[in-house]
Amino acid sequence: MEIDKEWILKDSADPETVSRLSIELGIDPVLAGLLVQRGVSTFQEARSFFRPDLADLHDPFLMKDMDVAVERVHRGIESGEKILVYGDYDVDGTTAVSLVYSFLRGLSPNVDFYIPDRYDEGYGVSDKGISWASENGFTLIITLDCGIKANDKVALAASKGIDMIICDHHLPEDDLPGAVAVLDPKREDCGYPFDDLSGCGVGFKFVQGYSARYGIPFETLVPLLDLTVVSIASDLVSVVGENRILAHFGLKRLNENPRLGLLAMIRLSGLEPSHITIDDIVFKIGPRINAAGRMESGRMAVELLTAADEDSAMKIAGEINEYNNERKSIDREITKEALEMVQSGGSLSDGHATIVYDPSWHKGVVGIVASRLVEAFYKPTIVLTRSNGLVTGSARSVPGFDLYGAIESCADLLENFGGHIYAAGLTLKEENLKEFCSRIDAYVGNTISTTMLTPVIYIDSRLDFSQITPKFFRILKQFQPFGPGNSAPVFMTENVYDNGNGRKVGAEGGHMKLELIQEEQPYRHISAIAFNKSSHFGHIKAGNPVDICYSIVENYYRGIANLQLRIKDIHDREEII
Repeated sequence: MEIDKEWILKDSADPETVSRLSIELGIDPVLAGLLVQRGVSTFQEARSFFRPDLADLHDPFLMKDMDVAVERVHRGIESGEKILVYGDYDVDGTTAVSLVYSFLRGLSPNVDFYIPDRYDEGYGVSDKGISWASENGFTLIITLDCGIKANDKVALAASKGIDMIICDHHLPEDDLPGAVAVLDPKREDCGYPFDDLSGCGVGFKFVQGYSARYGIPFETLVPLLDLTVVSIASDLVSVVGENRILAHFGLKRLNENPRLGLLAMIRLSGLEPSHITIDDIVFKIGPRINAAGRMESGRMAVELLTAADEDSAMKIAGEINEYNNERKSIDREITKEALEMVQSGGSLSDGHATIVYDPSWHKGVVGIVASRLVEAFYKPTIVLTRSNGLVTGSARSVPGFDLYGAIESCADLLENFGGHIYAAGLTLKEENLKEFCSRIDAYVGNTISTTMLTPVIYIDSRLDFSQITPKFFRILKQFQPFGPGNSAPVFMTENVYDNGNGRKVGAEGGHMKLELIQEEQPYRHISAIAFNKSSHFGHIKAGNPVDICYSIVENYYRGIANLQLRIKDIHDREEII
């Protein structure tokens, strides 16, 4: 089932600015327009955009409590304290733990790490984790990608003689935990210039601060940037400002000299080494790392990312890859069951939201299934299962709708919840399920707008095939790394045809490979791939024209690079009579 999407052409940038920038840089006006849309309007700003520089990273000591955190860790290292690096089980958490753990291990042998069990302990700092730290003689815990709301856990640790340093990037509540230091750029009293770091990014700023204070050359931190870009891509933080610099140099490291664990993942993912993009991390590397925590233990991910030899890296990567294959199989099966449940009237809501529940579903994949249901029905979605005697699950939203706010409005019915505007997790008692579903559905019905329920593709610019020259694409590539805040540009070309060689590809012929011609340039063919669009194949194969919107990518196959249009949507034009 494919939902019709509305195409909206973005407002044109100021023509005078575009013209001036186009002439100054010697680039196509379309590219100059893309720059102006991104807030780049001068030659110098374009230079900074196209040439990120590590020297432009912010001073880590601009972050509130950085000096306190650095001094406390240094005191712990000097006195031989046992230090525990504690992080969440997802990609951001495990990369952050790997980064800080490997850095501190180079300074002290008395460092270990802890990843909570997704099913036994759940998200964030747990009582079990603190008890384990106490029983094993740790007197300092550094949390990464979690802890900003762990007020009671920090108090518990203090009662056992354990200091805590919180490194997090989630939105704090009014009362901060009583930790020794709380590093979080989203703190209201924190004047740090960039507040959208990933959890791993906050970890990087911490080791940068420690290195600056104690004379460790910055060059020794460069090998940590491959972990940082994996977190930035996987956690979907904005790829602007400081994140753009970290992502740019992280990709450079990932392509030129990745750590052994990531190299093993690249190979097992079937990716082309030295040509890894943000998309490759989002769709190939990140899900595999996540699979460890979903299916077995997030600890495996840290062991992979800190592996010291190729054999152990490949062994752990192979095991995680198998978990990912198992995850995909379970994901497909549960998605199929959930789709059938909704289509047969089994949703627990009255139709404003999609809410499905099956106590037998695997907790580790309900978030993925929720995302699939949003794609299918385009409504705020909650997928629930049962774990440890409670109903638990994941929520995913549509652009513009604050699903976290909807869940928060039902806080009195919940045992626990957390997340952000578009993705959240929650736990509740089964006896509260009926009222929870009713209230969520009513909240969505009363607050969601019609426009939020219509999927939209925002188009950056119209483009003729004649403009897609090698120079055009060479400059377009320099807009990378793409991500939130700097999305891959989407272009629209009207009245294009397949040259007759188009065919269905993929499982059950669900995709199309096309060779497209624009009517005005009948001798110029451009290759295109259209995923999950084979419903248009009959119309196109009959020689009928279509309008397409797409991004332009470089497709690598057996070492050969080819320019390709990645079609996002197709509008059929009137058939030829």
